[in-house]
Amino acid sequence: MPDNAPRPGTDRAALRADCASCFGLCCVALTLTRSADFAINKDAGKPCRNLQRDFRCGIHTELRTQGFPGCTVYDCFGAGQKVSLETFGGQDWRRAPQTAQQMFQVFPVVRQLHELLWYLTEALSLEAARSLQGEIRSALDETERLTRLPADAFTDLDVAAHRDDVAALLLRTSEVVRATVPRRKKRDHRGAELIGARLKGADLRGADLRGAYLIAADLTGADLRLADLIGADFRDAELSGADLTGSLFVTQAQLNAARGDAATRIPPSLSRPAHWDR
Repeated sequence: MPDNAPRPGTDRAALRADCASCFGLCCVALTLTRSADFAINKDAGKPCRNLQRDFRCGIHTELRTQGFPGCTVYDCFGAGQKVSLETFGGQDWRRAPQTAQQMFQVFPVVRQLHELLWYLTEALSLEAARSLQGEIRSALDETERLTRLPADAFTDLDVAAHRDDVAALLLRTSEVVRATVPRRKKRDHRGAELIGARLKGADLRGADLRGAYLIAADLTGADLRLADLIGADFRDAELSGADLTGSLFVTQAQLNAARGDAATRIPPSLSRPAHWDR
C-alpha cells in the first residue's frame, strides 16, 4: 500500500451507499412490513415491486409521497456495493440465481460491520480519545478484515460478539470525549423514553442519548454538541435550528428520519436531507 494511501476503514466515502454499484440488495434481501414507513408487505428475498431491471428504484424521487419514507431513512453504509462487487465479484443475483440466497444472507451481516466501521472511523478522529487510538485502530482493522471474508465464511461469523466488543470500546471512547464537557452540562438519558419530549432550546452538550427514543421530540434550537447519539431514534424529531456539530456517532439515517431546516447545524461528514427544504 502506498504511503499516502488511506488505510482500510479511514475513507468514509467507501462507507456511503453507492446504489449505482449495487444489485438493489436492500430492495430484495430485507423484509418490509406495511406501516407508516412502507406501503407494502414484502418477504426477505423477494424483490420490491418498485425495483427495476437495472436495479434502480422506479420511484426513488417520490418515495415519501408514495408511502415509502422508510426507504429514505435506511442506510447500508456502503455494504451494498461491497457485497455486490467484492464479495460476489460482480455476479448479480438475476444472472447468477445460484448466488441469490447466499448474497441476501451475507448482505445484512456486512451491513452491520460497515456501520461499525462508520463509528470506529469517527472514533479514530476524535482528538480527546487519543489515548484509545491504538485499540480503536486495531478494532477498525479487524472489522475491515471481516468485511472482506469469502462469502462462505460469513455463515460461521459471530457478528454479535464482535459488535459487543466494538460497542464496549465505543462507549469508553464516548465517556472520554464527553468528560471534556463541564459536569453540570452532562445528562444521562441512555435508552430513555423521550417520545414527544419538549426539549426546545435544551442544553444537551455531552449528554448520553445512546438508544434514546426521541420520536417526535421537539429539539428545536437544542445544543447537542458532544452528545452521544449512537442508536438514538430521531423519527419525526424536530431539529430545526439545533446544533449537532461535534455530536458523537450520529448517522445520515438519523438525520433522514428527523425534520430540520436551513438553520440546523450538522457534522461535516453528513448531508442535509432534501426533505428538510420542503
